[in-house]
Amino acid sequence: MDESGPAPVDLPRELSLRLLRDMVRIRRFEEVCADLYGQGKIRGFLHLYVGEEAVAVGVLHALAAEDSIVATYREHGHALVRGMAAGVIMAEMFGKVEGCCRGRGGSMHLFDAATRFYGGNAIVGGGLPLAVGLALADSMQHTARVTACFFGDGAVAEGAFHESLNLAGLWHLPVLFCCENNRYGMGTALERAESETDLARKAASYRIAAERVDGMDVVAVYQAARGAAQAVRSDEGPRFLELLTYRYRAHSMFDPDLYRDKAEIEQWKRRGPIHNLSNRLKAQGELTEEQFLAIDAAAMAEVQQAIEFAERGTWESVDTLTRDIYTEPVR
Repeated sequence: MDESGPAPVDLPRELSLRLLRDMVRIRRFEEVCADLYGQGKIRGFLHLYVGEEAVAVGVLHALAAEDSIVATYREHGHALVRGMAAGVIMAEMFGKVEGCCRGRGGSMHLFDAATRFYGGNAIVGGGLPLAVGLALADSMQHTARVTACFFGDGAVAEGAFHESLNLAGLWHLPVLFCCENNRYGMGTALERAESETDLARKAASYRIAAERVDGMDVVAVYQAARGAAQAVRSDEGPRFLELLTYRYRAHSMFDPDLYRDKAEIEQWKRRGPIHNLSNRLKAQGELTEEQFLAIDAAAMAEVQQAIEFAERGTWESVDTLTRDIYTEPVR
C-alpha cells in the first residue's frame, strides 16, 4: 500500500461531489442491508461491497449510458450507481414483485435492461463470456459501445477468464475488463492461490493493454477508466484494469472471517475511499464538514425510502410461480 500523502483532486468540483455522493450512497445502502439480513428480511446469500466503493463509482462514472455492464454477485453498488432505483433493488432482495426481477433473482442476480445492466452473476467468472458475447455483437453491428465487465481476483483462476481474454484479444473486441482485486477469493489470500499475483501481467499475456490502479482512490479509478474506455471506444482493442481494493466485511454473511488479521483490516480502513476523497476535498476548500453530513443524511433518507418501498411490496402469487420456469410443450 502506498502510504505517501494524498494527491490533489484534479477534477471539477461538481464531478468530485457526485463521486463522493455515490460512494456514500453505496456505503449506507450496504450497511443497512447487513442489518436487514440479521432481521431476516433479506434472505439467501448477501455479499457486501463495503470498502470497495471507489471501484464501481469511478468506473461507472467514466462510462456512457449506452455502454453495457456485467457485474458479479457483489453488485448492489454497481446497480445503484448505474441508475437502478434503490427501492427496486431493495424490493428484489426482499423477494417482492416490485423488484427488478420480480423478487426471483435476489441479491446476486440484479438485472435491468433499461440501464443496460446485465447482471449480477452467482458463478465466479460467469460474467466474462457474457461480456465477450455482448462486445462481439457490438463489433459485428459496428456500434461504438463499451462493455465493462467486473470480476474478482478469484475469477482469474477460472478457465472462463483465460478463454474470454483470449477471444477478446484475438478478435479485438470492445471490452473493458475490470478486475476488483480485493486480495481474497472467498477465504483464500491471493498469494496462496496464484503463482503470479500481478494480475495485469496475465491480461498482458493475451496482448491486452493492462494497468494496475489504486482501487481505494476514486479519482485514480475514474481517470484510469476514462482513458481505458476512450481507447476501447476508439477501436484500439480491449483494455484491462486491475483495481487494487479491499473489502472490510467478510466474503458473505455466512463467512466467519477467520483467515485474516483484524490489524490488516484496520490498516486498510485508514485508506478508506470515502474519507480518502472527502478529506482531500476539505483540504482544498471544496467541501465542509456540514456539506459532508448533508450528503450522508441524503443517502440515509434514500435508503430509508427504499426500505419502506420494499416493505410495502407484494409477494408473488403462488399461481404464477411456474411462469418463465416451465412451458407447455408445442404439439
